[in-house]
Amino acid sequence: MTEQEIIAAFRANANPCLQTLGGGIVAFDSRTDTATMEWTATTAHCHSVAGHPKGGVVQGGIVTGWIDAAMAHACIAKSRFTVAVPSLEIKVSFLLSAHPGKYRSMGWITRWGRSVAFLEGELRDMDGALIARASSTAALRPLRADA
Repeated sequence: MTEQEIIAAFRANANPCLQTLGGGIVAFDSRTDTATMEWTATTAHCHSVAGHPKGGVVQGGIVTGWIDAAMAHACIAKSRFTVAVPSLEIKVSFLLSAHPGKYRSMGWITRWGRSVAFLEGELRDMDGALIARASSTAALRPLRADA
């Protein structure tokens, strides 16, 4: 599959949670096994902060979901849609607050084993400021045609 075919396949079968999270995949680099996703944070993604000058602070679980989605998409694309990748653990370092606006997450594979992958990812605003970094361990579960 080409990189464009991978992106088209993701978009044709988009997980409904991506709509809730406010975005989707925009790129996959097969040389580095890196998935890039873009997100639009709204006040619905934020803790309610009356009068906050930037419209609120995006809830940490949403930020985690943005990075986790990019890491999972990197695995699924590398496998050419032959594995599911349930997270075994995830660690996120929140470096700056996210507010309503646009963001880009990237996820990549640091180690691909027979049954486990080690992943890293990050979230940046559209000016390139690093908002959060994550590392994760995911199980590689082969998809079966009869499942």
